[in-house]
Amino acid sequence: MPRDTAAIHQSIQGLEPAAWNALAGAGHPFVRHEFLSALEAEQCVGHDSGWRPRYVTLSDARGLSAATAAYIKTHSYGEFVFDFAWARAYERIGRRYYPKLTVAVPFTPATGPRLLTRADRDSAPLSEQLLQELEALAQRQGLSSVHALFIEEPLRAACEHRGWLLRRDCQFHWHNRGYASFEDYLASFTAEKRKKARRERRRVAEAGVRFETRRGGQLDEQLLDRIYELHRDTFLRHGHEPYLTRSFFGVIARTLPEALMVKLAMHGRTVVAAAIFFVGSETLYGRYWGAAADYHSLHFETCYHQGIEFCIEQRLRRFEPGTQGEHKVSRGFEPTLTWSAHYIADPQFRAAIANYLAQEGAAVEAYAHEVQAHVPYRGRRTLGQPA
Repeated sequence: MPRDTAAIHQSIQGLEPAAWNALAGAGHPFVRHEFLSALEAEQCVGHDSGWRPRYVTLSDARGLSAATAAYIKTHSYGEFVFDFAWARAYERIGRRYYPKLTVAVPFTPATGPRLLTRADRDSAPLSEQLLQELEALAQRQGLSSVHALFIEEPLRAACEHRGWLLRRDCQFHWHNRGYASFEDYLASFTAEKRKKARRERRRVAEAGVRFETRRGGQLDEQLLDRIYELHRDTFLRHGHEPYLTRSFFGVIARTLPEALMVKLAMHGRTVVAAAIFFVGSETLYGRYWGAAADYHSLHFETCYHQGIEFCIEQRLRRFEPGTQGEHKVSRGFEPTLTWSAHYIADPQFRAAIANYLAQEGAAVEAYAHEVQAHVPYRGRRTLGQPA
């Protein structure tokens, strides 16, 4: 069978949005043309960000058949799969780890499709060719490695087949098991944990805080300014500016209005806190949060309880609230393994990293199983992976 025609693009602006979105589908907002285009147009990537876009596409007689968003990286920030130790190992013997090639959604630690293929084509050979093109791009550019982050099972299998190294990590996800209401959900808790969750929610309500849900199309510029101010303050407290610009959120509110959702914590007519989410066809993604006042349990209510309630109302299957945070476990989030795949050009470094990953992977799985024992539900539940 003849191979599809491959091309490398330095901007997604030159790719037809409808053709790209025909590959991306509607279920995952982060791989939509609108999202990736906004990252470029509002200077979250490109320029001096350390994220240089390289979109790899395949085409047949009918047009675009497959594509992936990749970035030449001069650092490892904004990836949430930490390889700083690998970079230091290269430096110790005078080798360059950067630049490298990363296949990911910038600043977005959410599992989803990375190699996009057209529905009328067999995805396996197209994915194989895209992986070959990524390896070839790394070789032509003298890049140390290629990293596919937060990948789904089909890509994990394809990468393993090509000899890429697999790495696992642990996040905490919430799963909707057909709950009719938040109270129905709490009924699955042990009595002690159920009492604690109700107490947290009651404290917020007794402080006079109520919540409003706004989709992107319901956010005017003044409200977006306030939300971004709160979001930015959280980043500044950790010593750096946000990855995403204020103008990015303005664009997304217009171009992906149903995918952007914000929970506003209101005290009277004042927005005292906000949590920013993205909504997929089956999954809610928690992304950013900020608060102007210190109310007891406000963070847990705004970022977690409100998100769970939204999932139940909208019948979403899963809630991925982001990275880290064992405090999520007592609120019903369960340890879930996430995966990345790594092509290491140098065979000696590849062997050393493979040994490291074997040890790290065993430790990650042991940790996940240990945490699983502390979920608040009645009865035993098994360790999960993203669907």
